[in-house]
Amino acid sequence: MFSELKFPVPWGHVAAKAWGPSEGHPVLCLHGWLDNANTFDKLIPLLPRGCYYVAMDFSGHGLSSHRPAGCPYHFLDYVTDVRRVAAALQWRRFTLMGHSMGGAVAGMFCFLYPEMVDKLILLESLGFLLAPEDTEAWLKSKRRVIDRLLSLEAKQQTPKARSPEAALQRLLEANSHLTAEGGAILLQRGATETPAGLVYNRDMRARTQSREFFTVEQCVKLLQKIQDRVLIIISQDGLLVPHNLPSRNNFVKALQEAFESTIKEHIQVAEVPGSHFVHLNEPEVVSGIISNFLTAQNTRARL
Repeated sequence: MFSELKFPVPWGHVAAKAWGPSEGHPVLCLHGWLDNANTFDKLIPLLPRGCYYVAMDFSGHGLSSHRPAGCPYHFLDYVTDVRRVAAALQWRRFTLMGHSMGGAVAGMFCFLYPEMVDKLILLESLGFLLAPEDTEAWLKSKRRVIDRLLSLEAKQQTPKARSPEAALQRLLEANSHLTAEGGAILLQRGATETPAGLVYNRDMRARTQSREFFTVEQCVKLLQKIQDRVLIIISQDGLLVPHNLPSRNNFVKALQEAFESTIKEHIQVAEVPGSHFVHLNEPEVVSGIISNFLTAQNTRARL
């Protein structure tokens, strides 16, 4: 069983759902881009029951309020969402678990607030958003954020209503790694029923987020700031394997080599069968690894 939570913010609220005893060890769970807190629905019941798991919806996702009119979605805003929720829960030190973009948010939070995080679990994420290949690509990505935001504002489109079947089909078409069951679970929190049909809850502006990119050298230095242990889970058919990242595998390879050579003493990398959504599609594949990591005692001295 879980309970629903709401945390007031200046523009509305951040929504979340919680499992376990509130006095248990705190674990904050962060979903991926355009997903929602339901991404953890099948995994968390398989994890140690002594923890208190809170899965939040980022602003503009799930049941959380959209940001005010005229405001884009900057990557650092999601990190700020995490800090707000931690403050509302009065958590001084806790574990972070993030999937995909949520892993990048969790990584950035660790770099900014290393004293607040005791363990970091990254599901199909290296803790960073991978950088474009060159300067021109980087500039184009920034320009695209501005142009898409202004285009959305000019169109002022009302959200499209779909039948439940069409809404699920659209979600599966956009996420080839999702199963029909997993898509239906995300849709339960990701859409609202109206007289005309289901309407997606997510803010269309969230598709135009402005990202933060790093070099490999910066990544290594930032990872060294994390005070305790890190678990990285990579799926064999996910988005971080070289054949699925042909234009970026030099980055991934260099970063993985850095893991092995400089910071392997507190980073555990596990490769598992499955897709980008293995934690939702086949949670039993990763639940044992995560459970062992959560219950293991930290042995690395804090910085």
